[in-house]
Amino acid sequence: MSKTSYVQMAFMVLFSFLLTLGLGLWLPEVLSAFVQLFGLKEDMVTHSIVVMYLVFVLYLAMPSLPRGSVKIKDKAVLITGCDKGIGFALAKHLHSKGFTVFACCLLKDKNGEGAQTLEKMKCERMKVLQMNVCTDEEVRQAVDFVKSQLKEPEKGLWGVVNNAGISTFGEVEFTSLARYKDIADVNLWGMIRVTKAFLPLIRRARGRVVNIASMFGRMSVASHSAYCISNYGVEAFSDCLRYEQRRWGVKVSIIELGNYIAATGFLTRDHVENIAEKMWNETAEIVQEDYGRSYFDRQTLIMKSFCSNSTKDMSLIIDAIIDALTSRYPYSRYEPMNAYWWLRLHISAHLPTPIADWLYRH
Repeated sequence: MSKTSYVQMAFMVLFSFLLTLGLGLWLPEVLSAFVQLFGLKEDMVTHSIVVMYLVFVLYLAMPSLPRGSVKIKDKAVLITGCDKGIGFALAKHLHSKGFTVFACCLLKDKNGEGAQTLEKMKCERMKVLQMNVCTDEEVRQAVDFVKSQLKEPEKGLWGVVNNAGISTFGEVEFTSLARYKDIADVNLWGMIRVTKAFLPLIRRARGRVVNIASMFGRMSVASHSAYCISNYGVEAFSDCLRYEQRRWGVKVSIIELGNYIAATGFLTRDHVENIAEKMWNETAEIVQEDYGRSYFDRQTLIMKSFCSNSTKDMSLIIDAIIDALTSRYPYSRYEPMNAYWWLRLHISAHLPTPIADWLYRH
């Protein structure tokens, strides 16, 4: 068993212990004070504890309930970032399910391997097009192309999956302002640009917008500020869009990825090494002196470990996106991640900040 598995196991045991302690000792005291304050019956304390524990267990253990499904026939979905990783795999999977797929590739005009592979399928339902999500002109051209290829343009486009994204690492004082802007241009502004461009078609179809974000859109960690900022923006934009589009019947879902660095192809250990060396060389001397090279190298090693411990299995991600596109009542948020990151996400997002900081201080 790996070191990571032992850590996850120890964490689960500790969490279970604290939960049991809380339910057995602290919660009864709180509920007793509550029922006395409002003059309720004492036996409501026991009943309340049982109900709360049952709800918690069901929330963790119960599989997704059937929520109906929509017909796939004649439905078209546009996906960004299909050169490799999740976008490439999703394009092939949606095609196999019967969707017409508009696979947007950054490197199509440069004969990128992913675009060429998808084009070689030579199927009417697989349409590969050039798109840099940071370029207004290419996004406009993509809209025109999609309109020209839809069998019934007046009925709109069923779905847009905003998958294109990039990642980085580095503490605040080691990350240049230009790098912050580069990450946001793709992950946030690119997603907004594509969504706004295709939203009239999605609205006509009463369709779906699926935005690929990250667990780092709801919790922050050291050395990931640029990536966290862009994903927090994706979460906020998606929530606002969901409220606004409800009256039109458009469903907006967020896919919050766990550690899938290996699956996305964002970063490799060699890539981390190259970024780190460039980052160190471009950092001001006063910052280098204060932090020291040994500290910087340790942080780089932690990032390499994060890459090594990621998973290449994209099945949970693909299943979540399929559900968001085909369920009659899709979830607002999907969390395809392992147990460790799921717990950490919810502890960081819902516990008081001082407690979460104490548990996960670096």
